Amino acid sequence: MENTAISAAVNALLENRMNPGPFPGLPEANSPQSLNEAYDLQDALNIALTEAGLGPRVGHKVGCTSKVMQEYMNITHPCSGGVFQTTIYHGSIKQPAARYHSVGVECEIAVRLSGDMPPAGAPYTREAVKGHIKSCMPAIEIVDDRYEDFRSLDLPVLVADDFCQAACILGAENTDWHNLDLTKIIGRALVNDIEVGRGTGADILGHPFEALVWLANHKAARNQGLQAGELVFLGSMIQTQWLSPGDKAVIEVDGLGSVSAEF
Repeated sequence: MENTAISAAVNALLENRMNPGPFPGLPEANSPQSLNEAYDLQDALNIALTEAGLGPRVGHKVGCTSKVMQEYMNITHPCSGGVFQTTIYHGSIKQPAARYHSVGVECEIAVRLSGDMPPAGAPYTREAVKGHIKSCMPAIEIVDDRYEDFRSLDLPVLVADDFCQAACILGAENTDWHNLDLTKIIGRALVNDIEVGRGTGADILGHPFEALVWLANHKAARNQGLQAGELVFLGSMIQTQWLSPGDKAVIEVDGLGSVSAEF
């Protein structure tokens, strides 16, 4: 993309992030034409979001890591986006629904990295990434459909815009995760005390850590790395649950705990 196109796209996406929706998309002249261009634009947008007040990027989300989400989004591979300091919450939150255009929640496992994962370490394997994980925790990813119709958008535009990322809620950090069989743990989503979805750790690419493997190798292919202390959200075990004002969502993950959000 030309610098002028990147600048125009960043400005449009930044405005929509700070004052969400309904966003019609980017004009073709300012749209990324490939996933590589999309991630270049995402990097530029992430810098602008930090400068606009969201704070530093402190982590990454990996989306479309389960069959249910790949079928729902009609995307056959993972995608990633940035997560920012001021959008991280803990335990239980209550927020105005009007903060978002159309808010949704996803049932996730998050990890905090204990060490750097530089490009030189690629290709990473599941055994290799285990040595870089400090803790695991239950998490809600808050997503926002801040578009006129997200299904009408080209995938590169969604990727450039951090794949609908809006905020995250973390549960207590578990540093004893080595004693858990993460493929068998069950994640549940409840909305207004009614179970609306469940999945297992194995639904995330066969093992949750495979999402981290994908992210580390994806970053390495772009000559980028992951940093100690960063958070990585490994993808939803259930289909995104879109909420209405007044709804309360609770996510429970066996062996890790629960988190909740009310809008």
